[in-house]
Amino acid sequence: MWYHRLSHLQSRLQDLLKGGVIYPALPQPNFKSLLPLVVHWHHTVSKSLTCAWQQHEDHFELKYANTVMRFDYVWLRDHCRSASCYNSKTHQRSLDTASVDLCIKPKNIRLDETTLFFTWPDGHVTKYDLNWLVKNSYEGQKQKVIQPRILWNAEIYQQAQVPYVDCQSFLETNEGLKKFLQNFLLYGIAFVENVPPTQEHTEKLAERISLIRETIYGRMWYFTSDFSRGDTAYTKLALDRHTDTTYFQEPCGIQVFHCLKHEGTGGRTLLVDGFYAAEQVLQKAPEEFELLSKVPLKHEYIEDVGECHNHMIGVGPVLNIYPWNKELYLIR
Repeated sequence: MWYHRLSHLQSRLQDLLKGGVIYPALPQPNFKSLLPLVVHWHHTVSKSLTCAWQQHEDHFELKYANTVMRFDYVWLRDHCRSASCYNSKTHQRSLDTASVDLCIKPKNIRLDETTLFFTWPDGHVTKYDLNWLVKNSYEGQKQKVIQPRILWNAEIYQQAQVPYVDCQSFLETNEGLKKFLQNFLLYGIAFVENVPPTQEHTEKLAERISLIRETIYGRMWYFTSDFSRGDTAYTKLALDRHTDTTYFQEPCGIQVFHCLKHEGTGGRTLLVDGFYAAEQVLQKAPEEFELLSKVPLKHEYIEDVGECHNHMIGVGPVLNIYPWNKELYLIR
């Protein structure tokens, strides 16, 4: 049944993805239902924001910045940022988590402007900034977008007139690199122009962005339609809308393409915003979006040409989302 539904959904996604470009927060928790037995709250006002908290038997409840948060006492003790519990230079915990009493409970809590102080039974004091607690709470994570994006189809992207970045500016100035990264993170694609047509210059550009990942093809590789590898990309056949390296356990996050030489006709590049297509599925058929985001599939690459013998398998759903805020971050 899943197979038939997924096959149907794949066909629908293909239709949605035809809007490509050819180039030369969750609702707030119900406060009353969370706290049916609350009798007394501590209230203070800090920097124009009301702060209120309630000490329960097994957890600490905080209301601040329009957010109701619940913190386990073990979590609060384990995440202490004092010098004896946390190495601020390496950003690593020094405290042995196993040494924390699972029934621990602070004997005193007080607020000084925007800082909460917890005094534990052994006299140790842990302090937390209120904004830090909002940022790191489960409830705060539900409201936070990890990567803001501009979703686009052909019309939207063409109207945006996203500027290209010049190669020299990209390589030699932080402003050029910043402009490229802003375009890439917002739209998922970005262009650098006036790059000399050599693999060496392509590699230099790629290293300006990030480390280059080793693959079964190497770190950098040149390919043409000679079928030297068992892949359709090495033929003269057109490739329809797709994502690459789905057969990796961790598919590539950034791919760099550079046409070094072109003879004859054809060879057009089709670019599609898969996140835009996924949003259309979510709006029009949320139950099918859920299916695509929950059912894991095997993604395989089988190659048996010449000296190249590879069989790679990656497992994961078509749509990968963060479980705490349902934000899409990867498409296979």
